[in-house]
Amino acid sequence: QVRLVESGGGLVQPGGSLRLSCAASGSFFGINSMGWYRQAPGKERELVASMTNEGNTNYAESVKGRFTISRDHTKNTVTLQMNSLRPDDTAVYYCNADGYFSDYNVLSDYWGQGTQVTVSS
Repeated sequence: QVRLVESGGGLVQPGGSLRLSCAASGSFFGINSMGWYRQAPGKERELVASMTNEGNTNYAESVKGRFTISRDHTKNTVTLQMNSLRPDDTAVYYCNADGYFSDYNVLSDYWGQGTQVTVSS
């Protein structure tokens, strides 16, 4: 019904930057919000950043001032600009879309397959 495809992950040195992107495709009624989650080894999945259709954003405390989320509603894409990366940013990053996919009255979540971000010297 809907697919979320992430790109932009990779290996960077501490202090470096990466830009993650995610595109939603397929048949659906609409998307309410999009965002990024991450899961590091031995840790639970956590919210990194999200943005609603109204432009409201939510960032994890650990990434405030370093990461910036943006969306293009016409293209159903979301990006995450990550600057000043630290080793503890290492994780699999997952794109998330909250929207109306199978029913215009039912809000549900879809997830991308994940992209690896590794910050290491």
